[in-house]
Amino acid sequence: MDSSVAAELERIAVLVAEEAGRLIEDERPADLGVAQTKSSATDVVTVMDQRAQDLLRERLMGRRPDDAFFGEEDGGEAGTSGLTWVVDPIDGTVNYLYGIPAYAVSVAAVLGDPSTPGGWEPVAGAVCNPRSGETWHAYRGGGAWRTRDGSRHPVRASGADELATALVGTGFGYRARRRTWQVAALTHVLPRVRDIRRMGSAALDLCAVAEGRLDGYYERGLNPWDMAAGVLVVEEAGGVVTGLDGPPSESMVIASGPRLAAPLAGLVGAAARQAGDEAP
Repeated sequence: MDSSVAAELERIAVLVAEEAGRLIEDERPADLGVAQTKSSATDVVTVMDQRAQDLLRERLMGRRPDDAFFGEEDGGEAGTSGLTWVVDPIDGTVNYLYGIPAYAVSVAAVLGDPSTPGGWEPVAGAVCNPRSGETWHAYRGGGAWRTRDGSRHPVRASGADELATALVGTGFGYRARRRTWQVAALTHVLPRVRDIRRMGSAALDLCAVAEGRLDGYYERGLNPWDMAAGVLVVEEAGGVVTGLDGPPSESMVIASGPRLAAPLAGLVGAAARQAGDEAP
């Protein structure tokens, strides 16, 4: 993709992510209601999730009517351009419900089919944390950046190379059987790293790797909307993002700085083998 086109897609991603961020922050009801559940009773979808996604779809389709739209909530759109906007209107919904300031709007433009593992590539994206006022953003070949209060700064992944001194992030799913598997894997990882952090937003975890706030991150069970923008930000920050045996996918996402990539992938692979097959 031409760099000028990719840069324009990045600009759009930042604009719409920050507008949706203002919506979910400024219009958050004091007594936030839960409209329905997602995968389980503990994975909630709020009225604000749907409102934010509707806003993102309206703004993106208004600017790029030939593109497709693929979001976490209801309301997708087919397209003809070969480009799809992959969005998570509130990544970290439970944090949002409880007022924990670790949630984000994630917007990415991808080439390929985001519903096919390994069949898509992010080319521009933005992750906005409206509580901190920070937006991480990138386009393919343009580096990774953090913007706050109108000031833009480049970000760079950690140079850590030792697992024993690495701070590593992870997350847990909402289904009991997946959590059981993830805890089994964690028992293998935790004794071999400095410590573990669980912040509750995959998009923010990936941006933390991009900025060196985390040395590494891994999680099973991510969807394209959870990771599309964050993966690009990590890669443009000089980091590495993989799966267990190929590109990142629902089965595993592993992100780190370049020197920790092989050791962390080896550790997570061993942890996955120890945990065994996920229970039905």
